[in-house]
Amino acid sequence: MPTPSPLTASVITVCFAPGEAADWFAASEKVNDLLHANGTPARRYHVRHRRLIGWLTRFLGYYLLDAARRFGAVTMAAGGRKGRLDLTSTAAKASHYAALRWRAWNTHIAATTRPARPFEDYLAQHHADPTKVSVAEARRRFEQQPRVLAMLALSFDPYELSVYQAGEATYVGLHWRIALIGDALITTDGRLLTPATDSVADRFRFLNEACAYVRGLRSSARLCAVAIA
Repeated sequence: MPTPSPLTASVITVCFAPGEAADWFAASEKVNDLLHANGTPARRYHVRHRRLIGWLTRFLGYYLLDAARRFGAVTMAAGGRKGRLDLTSTAAKASHYAALRWRAWNTHIAATTRPARPFEDYLAQHHADPTKVSVAEARRRFEQQPRVLAMLALSFDPYELSVYQAGEATYVGLHWRIALIGDALITTDGRLLTPATDSVADRFRFLNEACAYVRGLRSSARLCAVAIA
């Protein structure tokens, strides 16, 4: 299926101002009010441990939401105080795995098949003349391309084709931003930020804006990642 649209986003990052009630119920209410959807906590963030007392903070879940532990130590969380979330490590891990995926794609797909047209091109044909080209027909034309068939055979997401073909830096850059933000962001003043369209360019514009917004928040502000159906 195509890239999810803003209204069917699967992960929403909710931002809270310092002093504002910032528990899981508050995050759920914000998501429900703006997107009319229910969700669950999404443990996406690595947890920061302070150097001087890291041995102690490693086992304390204060200022965290839905924290996960490994051998008693807090490792991941769905959110919490920005100062306790290790956003750098979260982005770095996403970058690492994205680079591995792109290099595998480059070796097994790009080296053995010709470049293909992305699904957006075929979807444009549908929008230009829906009676002549249905969505199903657009998808059929897209998926019959040898490169797309190879991606399906080797379990690469063919609807990320345009990002794969744009190069490693572009592919990695998209995915570390997604790891931090998800598919939409609710600001501390209740604004909903989403991509203007499903295009990769608009996703980058949205993610750049959202990352800059989160970067500008104080360390005492709180975040919560919410996964919705």
